[in-house]
Amino acid sequence: MDSKDAERTDGNGDRSRRAYLATVGSVGAAALAGCTGDAGDGSTPTETATDGTVTETATATPTEASLSGTLTVATYPSWVESDGAAGPWLKEQFEAEYPDATVEYVTPDSAVNYFIRRKQQDAPIDADAYVGLNVDQLLRVDSELDEPLFAQVGGELSNGDAVRDGLRFDPQERAVPYDTGYISLVFDESAVDRPGTFDDLTTEPWADSLIVQNAQSSATGRAFLLWTVKQFGADGYLDYWRDLDSNGITVLGNWDDAYNAYSEGEKPMVVSYSTDQVYANRYDQDMTRHQVAFLNDQGYANPEGMAVFADSEKRALATEFMDFMLTAEAQGEIAVRNVQFPAIPAEQANLPEEFARYAKIPDEPVTFTYEELKGNLDGWIEDWAREIAQG
Repeated sequence: MDSKDAERTDGNGDRSRRAYLATVGSVGAAALAGCTGDAGDGSTPTETATDGTVTETATATPTEASLSGTLTVATYPSWVESDGAAGPWLKEQFEAEYPDATVEYVTPDSAVNYFIRRKQQDAPIDADAYVGLNVDQLLRVDSELDEPLFAQVGGELSNGDAVRDGLRFDPQERAVPYDTGYISLVFDESAVDRPGTFDDLTTEPWADSLIVQNAQSSATGRAFLLWTVKQFGADGYLDYWRDLDSNGITVLGNWDDAYNAYSEGEKPMVVSYSTDQVYANRYDQDMTRHQVAFLNDQGYANPEGMAVFADSEKRALATEFMDFMLTAEAQGEIAVRNVQFPAIPAEQANLPEEFARYAKIPDEPVTFTYEELKGNLDGWIEDWAREIAQG
């Protein structure tokens, strides 16, 4: 199966869905080669314990000098390259508020894996902050590195308390969520009835109807797999997938592959996001083909986070940028431009009426915690791949 997009973005190739939804364009904010700024920025000193834990030893108030210079932010391509992307808007607004600061984006081909390799090689970490971190990547960081890649930011963000508790996925408070999507089904109501439960998908009315993404190469597919583990347990999810497979599912490499196939009418239902109607309305699509279904009234929460690199000499500026991303105005813009939900409560974000009307929230958001996934995620994916993707 073709997973080139997923490999390019370190298992999160579905992030290019923003580029697809917004119709890829040139924004003029392509990735830039950058380097970290000067030392002595007034950031919070830390100590690294023998177990790799970073702890604060003192708190220094950011100075005017500490909020100046070049901030290098690593991220995924569609954050900066797609038409109307969030990255260029944030850069413009942040630089307007901090005129002595410049934001430069870099988009390494292998995303977090790039920085893991540099850390393993004792090479300089050539970025200050990371935007687009999920729990899967954080688990990989912690399993492959003995020294911290990201710093604990904890209470350093004045807007951090506004983040909804159900979205927080890092027990060490390194990664801070800035948005989330809810995995759901998108279907064509002229071709298939709305499924109400997981079991519905294994029955005749929904035979040969569903396109899913490969959990090995797709963040969306991985989230849907985890949703089934959440529903049926580690001992029962493969039995459910066998039933799905027997009922005629199609497994494709990543979100782009699956959604393109759905759009071309290959099948009438696809695993996607519950904000799909926001996109459909924005581009005058036929809403008949953009109906959202929550199985068992649930949706799997898939938050994205941001973090500061532990080796950054621009920690104060990086945390200020993160704090800026959590302001009401920025949260509204990120949600609209990323076609995702804000990390802060929706009523606190500046969201347009269109978003409130068309973005669907499940009655029961579900997800796995970092602790629940640690030591289990890889095995669940490998067992699924042997049974379904390679079966």
